Amino acid sequence: MNTECYILAIESSCDDTSAAVLRGDVLLSNVTASQAVHEAYGGVVPELASRAHQQNVVPVVQQALKRAGVEKEQLNAIAFTRGPGLMGSLLVGINFAKGMARSLGIPLIDVNHLQGHVMAHFIRESADSNTQPPLPFICLLVSGGNSQIVLVKAYNDMEVLGETIDDAAGEAVDKCSKVMGLGYPGGPIIDKLARQGNPDAFHFAEPHIPALNYSFSGLKTSFLYSLRKWVAQEPDFVEKHKADIAASLERTVVDILMKKLRLAVKQTGIKHVAVAGGVSANTGLRNAFHEHARRYGWTVYIPPFSYTTDNAAMIGIVGYYKYLDGQTCPIDAPAFSKVTYKI
Repeated sequence: MNTECYILAIESSCDDTSAAVLRGDVLLSNVTASQAVHEAYGGVVPELASRAHQQNVVPVVQQALKRAGVEKEQLNAIAFTRGPGLMGSLLVGINFAKGMARSLGIPLIDVNHLQGHVMAHFIRESADSNTQPPLPFICLLVSGGNSQIVLVKAYNDMEVLGETIDDAAGEAVDKCSKVMGLGYPGGPIIDKLARQGNPDAFHFAEPHIPALNYSFSGLKTSFLYSLRKWVAQEPDFVEKHKADIAASLERTVVDILMKKLRLAVKQTGIKHVAVAGGVSANTGLRNAFHEHARRYGWTVYIPPFSYTTDNAAMIGIVGYYKYLDGQTCPIDAPAFSKVTYKI
């Protein structure tokens, strides 16, 4: 493999502006600017997100190059997130990547955001690190916008075995947190509270969806109706029991995810199992993976926290593999906001 090529990667699919520099498959820098402005609104406001990306993209790229000790003239290609994501946010990163690539006379590489999450397991922080899962493996991809079980045969050959038919796991947790009045983003808040609560204190509805698909809309409805009933009987119920509610919600979400994942492992016979995406930072889900490794003989792969949320390093590793295969994209490649842009 050509380990001397330098790839600049740019990620701007939602509310994090991120840039990374890789030498081959080894990460040299990974810089991310987050946007706190959305907390006051209880969710990401697309217009505010795109404006913040415009402010952040230049300093983030400059800092990534500086930390990597790489001059822009040394770059061999620029990889960028083409989709899915928020259209306004994607366009900021895409247009910056196009302008920089054209000025340097180097190729562009378009990357599927979801493919990046899965391939985060192949980022190496040093030349001698070797923690990548063997091919093929099963990956549970769970984030605020997606919940999928993916059969990974190669970096460019992934089959979605099952996915959510409505809401994603992360989205459901965020909305339940909002109903409880706990703030946004809800995932880290629920995670912290759940460590102090009893996961068996309350029970919420678990959907019965065929095959390997998921559904979380019924869980949200069950959670909302339960809270309404409890608060009607005891106005300060949520404040008194928020740790138990959070722990019970987390247990339900993890149970739903792991039941289908066990079925996927049984059907494929593949016991190398990875997790990826923002929800993979959840303590309860990570504990469930370790438990399944002990109970069912799985070999599990859990990414470092820095690679769970949206980041450019995961875009860069896909960009590297595509660069080796000569898979560049034209300067007029459009953005894709929906998951119509397949892996």
